[in-house]
Amino acid sequence: MPLFEAVRLALQQIRVQKLKSFFTLIGVMIGVMFLIAVVSIVEGMSDYVENDFAAKIIGVNTFDLRRWPNFTPNESDDEWRAYLRRPRVYQPDADVLADALGPQFRLARVNETFMNAFAPGVRPQQVQAIATDESYFEIKKFGISNGRAFNAQDMAVGNKVVVIGDEIAAYYWPGLDPVGRELRLGGQVYQVIGVIEPQGSVFGFSMDRMVIAPYSSPLSRTIRPRGDIGRVTVQAPTREILDDGMVVGHEALRSFRRLGPGDSDDFALETSDAALSFFDQLKGKLILFGTALPAIGLVVGAMVIMNIMLVAVAERTREICVRKALGARRKDIIAQFLVEAATLSVIGAAIGAAIGIGIAQLIAAVTPLPASVAPWSLVAALVVGAGVGIAAGIYPASRASRLDPIAALRQE
Repeated sequence: MPLFEAVRLALQQIRVQKLKSFFTLIGVMIGVMFLIAVVSIVEGMSDYVENDFAAKIIGVNTFDLRRWPNFTPNESDDEWRAYLRRPRVYQPDADVLADALGPQFRLARVNETFMNAFAPGVRPQQVQAIATDESYFEIKKFGISNGRAFNAQDMAVGNKVVVIGDEIAAYYWPGLDPVGRELRLGGQVYQVIGVIEPQGSVFGFSMDRMVIAPYSSPLSRTIRPRGDIGRVTVQAPTREILDDGMVVGHEALRSFRRLGPGDSDDFALETSDAALSFFDQLKGKLILFGTALPAIGLVVGAMVIMNIMLVAVAERTREICVRKALGARRKDIIAQFLVEAATLSVIGAAIGAAIGIGIAQLIAAVTPLPASVAPWSLVAALVVGAGVGIAAGIYPASRASRLDPIAALRQE
């Protein structure tokens, strides 16, 4: 039987038996719906992490010097105890790194934490407090929409000045110019000298709730009373120079800390690749767990299709026998029922994919989770749908093809 004719007969059966066809579709539809929704959200998160998250959080062509890695997904208790035994990062470490790398690299010491900020007549709000060098604004590509960033002179004398995020300005002084006003952090009063251009958010975390002060201001000691440095962020002009700089910086720090050839590093140099690697591991787990429910739905859908096709074989015994009496071969009967099952599944998969895309877009609209529909997932949904239908239809089709026309009609 030609494929087109088999599909036509399948669609005709769907029109004739609408309720039965609906229950046949629903299992595959639900399975594919959840599959598309999960894959779209995971793919959206992946694109966001690769194109936006890493650049905003870590920076472009940058690496960080830290006491231990920032992204540590699988460390054991013993490894954490080893991290805690590491020496802290202090100013001499930053000086060694700066001397080894030279003037083509930008360096910024960074201490940061979350704390409440106070202004007269306004309820305090938690902000991301950062004490850093003036080069931090260039490294992060923070533009200033109002006022100015702090400069080398502010750094030299440790002026108690801050540059604030757009959201902070709108919260404490709505409709007013915040430049020149005062904000209290950690018991110290700081003067606002500038406002950063809006930065948006990362996974729902606002990047516009920053308060940035000079590293030499009291805020640095408020954040880290021991006088150590949370991290040193280093930026290179290009990725190639960055890779070379990491090698040079690594050797310089090992030499400064007197680490022998057999000694492990007691510091961490980390790029955005670490964040991407961490997310790749997380992405695999999300897809694994996220596809468990769709897989159950598809299995249930296959069982429903098989049972309904068996009922269809019993109900259409006369039709099958007449076709065989008129010369239909066994493979024609098998093809007809397989195509019917596959057609039902593909229609269910298409409807499920459309609903899944809608769910993913809805989740992206009302939550911080991004969504991106991957073209391959739509093709995979239709292929999976057809595969489920064919797998579920093999036994009913085989049973239909083995009917003896004379015996079957005699039972009728």
